[in-house]
Amino acid sequence: MNIALIGYGKMGKTIEGLALARNHSISYKIDENNQHDIQHVKADVAIEFTHPEAAFENIKTCLQQKIPVVCGTTGWLHHLPEIEKLCHEVNGTFFYASNFSIGVNLFFKLNKQLTTLMSNFSQYQVALSETHHIHKKDAPSGTAITLAEGIIQQHQHYHAYQLDKSSQEGVISIEAIREGEVPGTHVVTYKSEVDEISIRHEAYSRQGFAAGALAIAEWIVKENKKGMLNMNDYLKF
Repeated sequence: MNIALIGYGKMGKTIEGLALARNHSISYKIDENNQHDIQHVKADVAIEFTHPEAAFENIKTCLQQKIPVVCGTTGWLHHLPEIEKLCHEVNGTFFYASNFSIGVNLFFKLNKQLTTLMSNFSQYQVALSETHHIHKKDAPSGTAITLAEGIIQQHQHYHAYQLDKSSQEGVISIEAIREGEVPGTHVVTYKSEVDEISIRHEAYSRQGFAAGALAIAEWIVKENKKGMLNMNDYLKF
């Protein structure tokens, strides 16, 4: 499989190492130093991990060149309807996930199941916290947003989320912490006056994210997948 890496930071380099170990080739490595080269990319698939301000144009350019895109950049989803429209127009392939870790996606499922149980007990107030490395540009993280959206879907008393503490009824508070080189830790807590219940996912390294993104790229190319795709399509939850 011939891969274009759009974004060649720590995540891109981790994906490169795993891809080469699996006998794939890297045709392009695009970063801020050669951004214009994206106009000439040729590959079986592009894996995009960049920054919120760059992702939309990167994805659009690849789709216009009929290159399937696997994207893990968060913080740009206000442009998602435009990408969906373009993907259908060019009969392209676009896969987005806020987190490619299998463990995190199991955590998403567990979050929804716990929320369904807690929805009947209004004495418990829910809050989220997420901790990431100091280089992460967006807050809250895409993973925290996915968790909050899962709670809103399953809980009859919550309808919105907000970064930092909220005293508004029905609004989930999300605390975003940036420190050191933390790959990613997410905690969902239900707290009452007498006790609390929490679930937690902690990533030890970027390996899980990179391995998941590479496995999905392999799946897309092998099965010639088309359209707008996400982790539910891949994991068949």
